[in-house]
Amino acid sequence: MALFMKVTNNSPMIPFLRLIVLFVLCYKTKGLIKLPPNVTIPALIAFGDSIVDSGNNNHIKTLIKCNFPPYGKDFLENVPTGRFCNGKIPSDIIAEELGIKEYVPAYLDPYLKPNDLLTGVSFASGASGYDPLTSELMSVIPLSTQLDLFKEYINKLKGIVGEDNTNFIIEKSLYVVVGGSDDIANTYFDAQARLQYDIYAYTDLMSNSASNFLQEIYKLGGRRMFVFGAPPIGCLPSQRTVQGGILRTCAEKLNYVAKLFNLKLSNNIDSLNSNLPKSRVTYVDVYTPLLDIILNPQKYGYKIVDKGCCGTGLIEAAVLCNPFVNTCYNVSEYVFWDSYHPTEGVYRKLVEILTKTYLGGLL
Repeated sequence: MALFMKVTNNSPMIPFLRLIVLFVLCYKTKGLIKLPPNVTIPALIAFGDSIVDSGNNNHIKTLIKCNFPPYGKDFLENVPTGRFCNGKIPSDIIAEELGIKEYVPAYLDPYLKPNDLLTGVSFASGASGYDPLTSELMSVIPLSTQLDLFKEYINKLKGIVGEDNTNFIIEKSLYVVVGGSDDIANTYFDAQARLQYDIYAYTDLMSNSASNFLQEIYKLGGRRMFVFGAPPIGCLPSQRTVQGGILRTCAEKLNYVAKLFNLKLSNNIDSLNSNLPKSRVTYVDVYTPLLDIILNPQKYGYKIVDKGCCGTGLIEAAVLCNPFVNTCYNVSEYVFWDSYHPTEGVYRKLVEILTKTYLGGLL
């Protein structure tokens, strides 16, 4: 049975479907962020890596999966959905606080309903990156394919609500784009798969690829974009273990590359906004607030910053964080859930900081 029926401009279903669209866009969850009366953000659409992958990797052949316990320990009904976290991830929390919906589903989820599409989905794939080689090494969904899926999504929307309503949704939605961490940590440093580049050339490759990707979203109609910079990668527990020496200190070389990439990404975004009419592309500095949490955990109510809650917390992530390892007793004391990803609690603190700082630039 076809999930989506084709709707033509002359179809008698058009008026009825427009009513459905208006109902879905107006009947939202109660968000903490109050938008101005003349501003509408009908949907949230996510691209990138594991920070906003809500389960797409469940449906591809890769080892980079987390659709098993203890992942999802604090998600709805304790279900491991494929989110690389104990609970909600940033795309879910932003959508929740904007009053769009409670969580953003994975586009490849076979149980998606038409109403899910109207309010946004995630195309992200854990372990993807701006460098095409990054997704190839991990057998995950590259950004180019995420764009192809987005085009397919647009056509499905047209089949449900018609072209005019689709154009409205695409233009007014918020696009959350997250990438760079896996390029730097996995491809460049751990796998050493780009030895032909020095760090300056490699961050050029990353930032130029990011710029091209954002332009593709713009060409397809997207205007409002939150583009996350790289975090302090060298302070992630896994990178402390692999790159931080016997004392597992923050690997400052990785942090330096992250900051270098962030500077270039920010500059490229400034250029895009100058050259793309009506664009609202916003560089989001994740590095500074997350580093502050790591360096001053007591200020935020945390105790443990150098290891994750899952297993030993030193290296466990994805398949290494599984039902056969122990998890910490009190996740609220930890900054990181596994050795690579923050807890839901940290994501909530970051989203609160980021929306206060950057949301005005999108409106």
